[in-house]
Amino acid sequence: MLKPCTRLLLPALLGSLLMAPALAAKPLVYCADAAPEGFDPGMWDAAGTNNTTAQMFQGLVGFKRGGTALEPQLATHWEVSPDAKVFTFKLRRGVKFHTTPYFKPTRTFNADDVLFTFQRFLDPKHPMNLAMPGVLFIYPQNLNFNDQIDKVEKLDDYTVRFTLRKANVTFATYLAMAFAGIHSAEYGNQLLRNKQANNINNYPVGTGPYRFVSYQKDAAVRMEANPDYWGKPQQTKKLIFLIAKDANVRLQKLVNGECHIAASARDVDLATLTARPDIKLGKIQALNLSYLAFNLKHPALSKREVREALDISVDRNAVFKTLFPRGDAMQAVSAFPPAIVGYNKSLKNEFNPAKAKQLLSKAGFPNGFELDLFALPVVRPTNPNGLLLAQMLQADWGKIGVKVNIKSYEFAEYLRRAKNGEHGVYMSGWSGDNGDADDFLAPNLTCAASQGGTRFCNAEFDKLVEEGRATTDPAKRIKIYEKAQEIFKRERPWITLAHSTVYIPMKKDVQGFVMAPNGSVDFENVYR
Repeated sequence: MLKPCTRLLLPALLGSLLMAPALAAKPLVYCADAAPEGFDPGMWDAAGTNNTTAQMFQGLVGFKRGGTALEPQLATHWEVSPDAKVFTFKLRRGVKFHTTPYFKPTRTFNADDVLFTFQRFLDPKHPMNLAMPGVLFIYPQNLNFNDQIDKVEKLDDYTVRFTLRKANVTFATYLAMAFAGIHSAEYGNQLLRNKQANNINNYPVGTGPYRFVSYQKDAAVRMEANPDYWGKPQQTKKLIFLIAKDANVRLQKLVNGECHIAASARDVDLATLTARPDIKLGKIQALNLSYLAFNLKHPALSKREVREALDISVDRNAVFKTLFPRGDAMQAVSAFPPAIVGYNKSLKNEFNPAKAKQLLSKAGFPNGFELDLFALPVVRPTNPNGLLLAQMLQADWGKIGVKVNIKSYEFAEYLRRAKNGEHGVYMSGWSGDNGDADDFLAPNLTCAASQGGTRFCNAEFDKLVEEGRATTDPAKRIKIYEKAQEIFKRERPWITLAHSTVYIPMKKDVQGFVMAPNGSVDFENVYR
């Protein structure tokens, strides 16, 4: 028999043992390469912003970790009509929105929240949009949601139906992307009552595993585990995004233990990282692409011959030897990587400066012309050194008589100026979420996306993209996308550069991290 004092101590001892994992949980610090533009996932499409908001927001569906297959998230299951025009979602019950100092939810997630989220994308006269003049939802606009979606209906508190005007076999995958994170309608109404609508972008409220704590501009985003999360409780109680735009600074912080996982590493840093026993490298051949986007409103660049001349005067072999010394990157030929179904294998790159000069003369520029080239100010796996690339392009284009003025800005300013069309050529890139050709073509190269930096709009191309969305026969879809790529290569709105391997460096004690094909980061169930 236990003595009385032992009987009293045993429950307390067991309780302390059960609490041990929580007490032992360590903060997790991620060294990010860019500051978030804001915290409303619908308003932004930059990778750094999506990485941040994805920890706090969830969509109706999500992508299975490490792949592109769909899985339930805030919807438990869904049905698609045979004509791919009607998508019906059954919603998860009992999901709580974040409780924060600035918002206390009084009900759980339901259909009203889905309608609130998507009606902001579709209705310019939605009260939130009227309260935020000039608000722009970049991804929904580029996907032409207003033309695609006929209506979003609440069938009951836990059933929502999307009816499309045109068939779209890829529509459900859109709802797994970062921009489609579901907002709280109750929080939105609170902001409207208090005349604080803009705070939807400053003080986020989602349903994800982490909730917002604070943001120190250009320095750090602090989050904490959501105690009311519907999924598995998080072992990591404090998640910090430490913003370190300089790749050398990120490397040093990782080595010093100031961060435990970092944004993708450059080729030049891999030898240092692999030599350290306390660091491990995640690796994936990502569905990504870097490119140079032409401003087709520029007098010279509006001519197809000029764009072709600039393309074929780039010495890609020299660029790759300099920027990708390990040989892990692949020269990009088309608008999406060869791993995507529908890739057109017949397309080729060309290097022919003599022909380029002839094309410039044919276009009316025998003595060349002048353009502004925006050099990417942040490190990306497909473009590890924007300034060096700009200098190499300046030299290549100078040989055919084109004078290049290199310009660069802080990243948010860079994006704003490119959006406004202040460039001649700017460096950009894309990472696919769902492994489908539509995810590269529709949001970047259709007329709906032409308000961005490229300003490309081709009716023949648009028609093929719409046909691809509406076609359920895989063989026919391949033919459609092969044809669309032929038009892309003929018109050359971009100079395609690279598809790259992505390396994510982390401390050896980081557990549970899974790399994504689009290079994004997800810290649910990640701990140390």
